[in-house]
Amino acid sequence: MLSIFLLIWSQPLTSAESLTVVSWGGSYARACTKAYHEPFTAKSGIKIRLEDYNGGLAQIRAQVETGNIHWDVVDLEIADAVLACDEGLLEFIEADDLPAGPDGTPATQDFPPDTLTECSVGTNFYSTIYAYNRENFSGGEPATIEDFFDMKKFPGRRGMRRTPQVNLEFALMADGVPLDQVYATLSTAEGVDRAFRKLDTIKEHIVWWTAGAQPPQMLADGEVVMSTAYNGRIFNAQVLENQPFTVVWDGQVLDKGQLAIVYGTPRLKEARRFLAFAARSESMARLGRYISYSPVRRSGSALITTHMETGVDMKPHMPTTPENMTRALHNDWEWWSDHVDEMNERFSAWMAR
Repeated sequence: MLSIFLLIWSQPLTSAESLTVVSWGGSYARACTKAYHEPFTAKSGIKIRLEDYNGGLAQIRAQVETGNIHWDVVDLEIADAVLACDEGLLEFIEADDLPAGPDGTPATQDFPPDTLTECSVGTNFYSTIYAYNRENFSGGEPATIEDFFDMKKFPGRRGMRRTPQVNLEFALMADGVPLDQVYATLSTAEGVDRAFRKLDTIKEHIVWWTAGAQPPQMLADGEVVMSTAYNGRIFNAQVLENQPFTVVWDGQVLDKGQLAIVYGTPRLKEARRFLAFAARSESMARLGRYISYSPVRRSGSALITTHMETGVDMKPHMPTTPENMTRALHNDWEWWSDHVDEMNERFSAWMAR
């Protein structure tokens, strides 16, 4: 039977049609625009209106609840994508209808486990790491997740995202919890207390950030001596702005970026067409030539070569490169889906103290 994907692409569309795609702004949004927004428009005639946000589901909930849908496709963290699907905020996606890999491998075999959900499609692997500006260090330099919390050896302000996600994991790893026990530890009241006690040790030195573009600027301005950040944002600052930044891969938290369609969009056909295009191995690999985020699809990794604008070899900068994965923690999105409200409440109370 002819798939929905083929049916969608076979129908003529006019250049007057457009979609609103919501993403994370900054260098990541620019990379997405070059990698698959512009190629999609050239192929389909459908214009992309790009909007930025800082994550979360509040705006999607408001649109679906009121029936006033003005977002069509949203780039989500996977825990939010699963939660939004459970709440009926996203359209269902048929994995069998996604395009095959370059060699004909069906999508269901080409995507690793947990990168396809009922309502979202994984497009890239990215990591939350921490980075530092080498100009701020005259002696030894940080090299481990423990060093991020070591105020005696490395004094100075730290940048951290204003959210419990990843911060709790970093805290436990820095406190000596083995990688394979982090989420089991967080599943106990004692473990959560332990994570917040570790955060207490640096709380007065933290400068909080909310948007991915902020950590590179904070490091460049000397506002902080080191900061958690998305690895791709630091990479772009390194290669495009010649910033003297170093990424510390030890304890990186590996995550998956997901694309999803807002439930009730009147542009569902066009949104499905866009999602199918973004889910191609070639689209993911093209993204990996503009920013150091790894393709989710297995067939996409072989297509990664050099940075499109500078010619830098991309493989050493990818979070999934073996040497960068030595001490990587895979984000447990199921744990966060079950505990996000509880942890947000606890985090807010901790911030207010």
